[in-house]
Amino acid sequence: MPNTRDLVRRIQSVKGTQQITKAMKMVAAAKLRRAQEAISEARPWAETLSKVLANVAARTEFSHPLLEDHEGERTWVVVVSSDKGLCGSFNTNILRAIEKDLLADRWPEVELAVVGKKASDYFRSRRWNLVVDDRETMSAPTAEAGPRLGKRFVEAFTSGEVDSVWLVYNSFVNMIRQNIVVDRLLPIEPPTVSGEDKDESQVDYLYEPDARTLLAELLPRHVETQVQRAIFDSAAAEQAARMTSMDAATRNAGDMIDALTLLYNRTRQAAITKELIEIVSGAQALEG
Repeated sequence: MPNTRDLVRRIQSVKGTQQITKAMKMVAAAKLRRAQEAISEARPWAETLSKVLANVAARTEFSHPLLEDHEGERTWVVVVSSDKGLCGSFNTNILRAIEKDLLADRWPEVELAVVGKKASDYFRSRRWNLVVDDRETMSAPTAEAGPRLGKRFVEAFTSGEVDSVWLVYNSFVNMIRQNIVVDRLLPIEPPTVSGEDKDESQVDYLYEPDARTLLAELLPRHVETQVQRAIFDSAAAEQAARMTSMDAATRNAGDMIDALTLLYNRTRQAAITKELIEIVSGAQALEG
């Protein structure tokens, strides 16, 4: 049975860990609120841009390099992870899922564009070639990250350096759920007009500038917006996963403290009982 001094040290150690996990939960909650605000602002913009793109594309026959399928099979897979750990299985799930697809030859000729230190560290030690290794963006996502990375992918696609680009990230659903999204970024598949937007798309408009120029401007913006949305979505999902993980760690630490305190009390009581027995036995021996 452990002695009381060791148990006191263990209880103090666990209490210190509990304070850290509780503080990390509060920090993650504050960051999550800001990340939710960012994604709530980015999603309507992305959806509206897709709707405008679909309506304009439905009214004009237009060919653009970002819409054209390439004959080759060279593929870039953009993997968005976090910079830090302590967020449960947030990074593990997406990294293992994408590696499973890579090993299954889902993309015959594939190279990786990683965003986030966890994905960078994971794939650096493996045989996959990293054409983009961005270890800075996810530490503090900003509104310029999407356009910067989107332009890089557009340039690579239009120059023939790559034939398709896929985007893989964790999408924020709620506090306990994040979905892994695997979407084709390039070539762009024009959004389809459906539902109540169909009637609106039947009516043409006067364009200034012309529809061709407008669509040529919208397509690159669409790519940049999708990348930005993925970054903000992943940031919100990361903070939600970290908050949930730290909450579970705090509760587990509390359970451990209770168990150690109970063991401490039992050990202390056993030691007191043993001392009393020894005293009584000694007194009886003296009387005898």
